[in-house]
Amino acid sequence: MAQYVGAVDQGTTGTRFIVFSQNGQVVSSAYEEHAQIYPRPGWVEHDAAEVWERATRVIGTALSQGGIGAHDLAAIGVANQRETTLVWSRRTGEPLANAIVWLDTRTRELCQQLIADGLEHLIRRTTGLPIATYFSGPKLAWLLDHVPGLQAKADAGEAIFGTMDSWLIWNLTGGPQGGVHVTDVTNASRTMMMSLRTLDWDEELLEVLAIPRQMLPDIRPSSTTEPYGETAPDGPFGCPVPLCSALGDQQAALFGQVCFDAGDAKNTYGTGCFMLLNTGSEPVPSASGLLTTVAYGLPSGTTYALEGSIAIAGAAVQWLRDNLGLIQSAADSERVALSVEDAGGVYFVPAFSGLFAPYWDMNARGVIAGLSQYVTRAHIVRATLEAICYQARDVLEAMRADSRAGPDAEATAELSSLKVDGGATANDFLMQLQADILGVPVVRPVVREATALGAAYAAGLAVGFWSDLGDLRSNWAIDRVFEPRWDASRRDTAYAGWKKAVERSRDWIDD
Repeated sequence: MAQYVGAVDQGTTGTRFIVFSQNGQVVSSAYEEHAQIYPRPGWVEHDAAEVWERATRVIGTALSQGGIGAHDLAAIGVANQRETTLVWSRRTGEPLANAIVWLDTRTRELCQQLIADGLEHLIRRTTGLPIATYFSGPKLAWLLDHVPGLQAKADAGEAIFGTMDSWLIWNLTGGPQGGVHVTDVTNASRTMMMSLRTLDWDEELLEVLAIPRQMLPDIRPSSTTEPYGETAPDGPFGCPVPLCSALGDQQAALFGQVCFDAGDAKNTYGTGCFMLLNTGSEPVPSASGLLTTVAYGLPSGTTYALEGSIAIAGAAVQWLRDNLGLIQSAADSERVALSVEDAGGVYFVPAFSGLFAPYWDMNARGVIAGLSQYVTRAHIVRATLEAICYQARDVLEAMRADSRAGPDAEATAELSSLKVDGGATANDFLMQLQADILGVPVVRPVVREATALGAAYAAGLAVGFWSDLGDLRSNWAIDRVFEPRWDASRRDTAYAGWKKAVERSRDWIDD
C-alpha cells in the first residue's frame, strides 16, 4: 500500500521534490538551483531544459535518500513559479526560446499600449488583474512577435505555451510521446487570458493579444479525481504514478497552510512576497490595487482569493549579498540588523521591477531615502528587512479595504492573525518585525514548506490518501506565534515614513 505523497516545487531560483507522510511531515527532500539569465536590464530568463533536468535529478535524489520507491507514492502534485512563460515544440519537446520570468519587465511598452487603447477595465473585469508586465499573456505576445518563426509554428499547432506547471506535467507524462498539455485554474488565472467567471480562456482577450488558442493548455481543477495523467515509465519515477494536482506556488502555500475558510490569510516570503486572503466562493473585485485570483479548484467547486503580490522581498537580501557585499549570507542579515536599534531614518524601497501591489507602477525604481553620515551598512541591512514588512503592510491595508465589500465581508474584513511560510520565516527578527509593523500576531507553522505541502495535499485528496479538508487541518501545528510589541503611535509614524519613501520611487522612468 502506498505510504506517501510527493510534490515537485518548481520555484524562481530552484526546484525541490519533497515526499510527505500521512501526517504531513517531510520524509525526504532534495533541492537544486538553476541559472538566472539577465540578457539586458530588466530582462530575466530561465532555460526550461535546465529546469526540467534539475527536476528529474531532485526527484531521483529525494527518493534515493529516503529509501523510497515510486510504488510507495499514492500520487504526486506540482507547485510552480507562476506567470513565467515558455513555448516549446509539441513534436520535439525542445524549448523554442528561454522562458521569460515573472519578474521580467520587457513587456512594459506593450502593457502601456494596452492601457492607452482603453482595455484596462475589460481586462480587470474579466480576469481580476491589472495590466502589468507581471502576467503571462503579454509575455507570450512578445515571444510571438520577437522569436523568428514562432508565429508560424503557433498557427500550425506545433508551438505550444505553458507556465512551468504545464512544462513539467507535459514532460512527466511522456513529453513528445503522449505528454498531457494542461494547466490548472490557479495558474491560468495569472495569464491575463482566463475569465474568472467561466474558468476558460477568454476569446476576446485572446484576440486582443493575438494569441492562437491552439497554443494553450486545457484548464483543469487544481485537484482532480481523474488524474491529469500518469508519469511515464521511462521518466524519473520509472513507473506510472498518478499526477493529480497542480497549483501556482502561492495558492499551493495557501492550501498547505489550510486556509480553507473565508478570512484565512497567509504570507509567503521568497524571492518576492505574496499575501493571499481566502474570500470564499465568489470573486471579490479589488478597488485597492489587489489581484482577484483563483485560490484553488476542487471537484466540489472553486474558491477565490485576494492577493497582494510584492516583486522583491528575499531578492533584496540577495542583492545586499551578491551586488553590494554588505552581508556574507542571507542568514547573516538577522545578526547585522540586530546590531543597531533602528534603521537610522533610512527607508529602502526595492522597486527593481517597478512596484507591484497595491501601486502597480511599472515606472517606479528602487530608492534608498533618508541617508546621512550617521548611517552604516547595518542600518541599510535593517532597512531592507523593514522594507519586506512595510510592503506587507501596504497589502494588508488594501485587503482590509477590499474585503469589506465582499460577500463574506464579516469574516474577511479584519485579519486577526497572519500565517507565514517560506525560507525567510527562519529569521526570528524579521518575523517579530512583521508583527510589529502589521499590528497583528504572526503565526509560524511547524512545517514551513507550505508550497510543496499544498501540492501534496491536493494530490493526496484526489486519490483518497487524505479523506477531506478536516484531515489536513488536523495535521497543521504551530511552531511559534510572534505578538506585536510596538505601540500604535510608533507603528503609524514608521509607516508614514515608508509611504513618503514610496512616493520618491514612483514614476522614475519617463514614458
